Amino acid sequence: MKRKLIIVTLFCVGASTLLSSCESSSRKRGRGDGVSPTTGWFYNDRRFGGYDVAEYTGQQTPIGMVLVQGGRFTMGANDDEMPTLDNNNVRRTVSVSSFYMDETEITNKDYREYIYWLRRAYINDLPEVVWAAEPDQTVWRSPLGYNEPFVKNYFAHAAYNNYPVVGVNWYQAKDFCTWRTDRVNEFLLIQHGALGPNWNQTGEDVFTTESYQNAQYQGTLGGNLKADLDPNGSGTRALNMSDGIFMPDYRLPTEAEWEYAALGIVGNNPAPETKRRRGEEVFTDRNTLPWGPRNTARYDIHNMYQGEIMGNFMRGKGDVMGVAGALNDNADITAPVKSYYPNAWGLYNMAGNVNEWVMDTYRPNSHEDVDEFRSFRGNDYMKKAKQEDGTDEERDSTGHIPYLHVTNEDVANSGRFRTRTANLYAYKDGDTSYAGGAMISGFYKFGDNSLINDSTKVYKGGSWADRAYWISPGARRFIQGNLSTNTIGFRCVVDRLGSPSGNNEQAGNSFGAQKKHRR
Repeated sequence: MKRKLIIVTLFCVGASTLLSSCESSSRKRGRGDGVSPTTGWFYNDRRFGGYDVAEYTGQQTPIGMVLVQGGRFTMGANDDEMPTLDNNNVRRTVSVSSFYMDETEITNKDYREYIYWLRRAYINDLPEVVWAAEPDQTVWRSPLGYNEPFVKNYFAHAAYNNYPVVGVNWYQAKDFCTWRTDRVNEFLLIQHGALGPNWNQTGEDVFTTESYQNAQYQGTLGGNLKADLDPNGSGTRALNMSDGIFMPDYRLPTEAEWEYAALGIVGNNPAPETKRRRGEEVFTDRNTLPWGPRNTARYDIHNMYQGEIMGNFMRGKGDVMGVAGALNDNADITAPVKSYYPNAWGLYNMAGNVNEWVMDTYRPNSHEDVDEFRSFRGNDYMKKAKQEDGTDEERDSTGHIPYLHVTNEDVANSGRFRTRTANLYAYKDGDTSYAGGAMISGFYKFGDNSLINDSTKVYKGGSWADRAYWISPGARRFIQGNLSTNTIGFRCVVDRLGSPSGNNEQAGNSFGAQKKHRR
């Protein structure tokens, strides 16, 4: 019995040594850089099936953006809320995930780059695509004001390069985000060497992230193509999301994200997290304005800047900039996007300069039954159009993979009977409701007794033409998404993937090596 035990032991040790030797040998010969903890098969090795697992060092910070670490906060109106009959902004506690946000509003120079690219790609075959994207410069006109110089010069002239773009409606801002996603990802592929610059993109033959990943865009191939490790593959392949190269979608912020970022309450933490401390899970003050618990629009530290106004807004009736020799905010209309005082995240003009579009569809009672995590109203679920063989539909005339609305039948088949519909603009507060499985007409009748429909969008932040009340992050207003004004602009966000604290810290609390308990 003892002899058999020794033989079994030696066999196990030998097998373990052999596997270890195989792994070590595989690494030395470049046959793999990882082993599956589930099956023991090698990753990234054509001889062992070619399952490709990229080494991922973390999400890079998008250019022009800062990381806004998520957390919980009190969303809604301030204690000094202007009395209204709506009472549509009740305070409630919600949490948001971490995300990256533009330091500044999108500028005229940024948006002109967008129009320039669209003209190069579509002006010959699809000029309507270009026309639909152009900002409405007539928003500067006023019946009893002479603003024709702004109509002619604000968007076009170099003097306003770094001023926030205005005259852009909600749908145009959303399309800009889609375009930006594709241009950033195209450039990342060029930097990686998988693509070369292609100046001849036109019509349907333009780079989009999805058309590239679906092998529907070839472009100009670079010299650093991704090896296809599938034993039956073609030798090279297009990169995909699992390679860790692509940036997630650029988009408008949700109302909760925007308000959280604007408040900058990370600056209120009495002992923020450092290498030596965990930080305090408490905020002792609630901000009314983005600049902190001082709740004043003037710089109040005793130095050369004391008394300076920290944002661009209208101080009183007819007073948009103060008196000559002592201009209070030093701007008659908008100002360059890096003017004034940033908040604790390093975000500029989250109060004043221009209001900003957020992604939410407006409803007065959005605070009721609100999701406590990633609160948002405006879901309208989509799905990729498919061909008969189950593959994605061919790209459309603009180069994009077409999408379809998820149908009510799709929702019913998925078992999600809680909503019964994929369009949730009006969920629990809108045009239709459900009782006992039957649809009942709602009470919002646009143009009759209401200005609310599915195209009604939220904007926040206050502008150069607004009084101080509206520059509080808790204030909210709405307008039809197809309308634009000279007081509304926008900025973009990108979701933070992985750890909410950034690349230097793994998600979850880590306690180091755990010692085994002795009995």
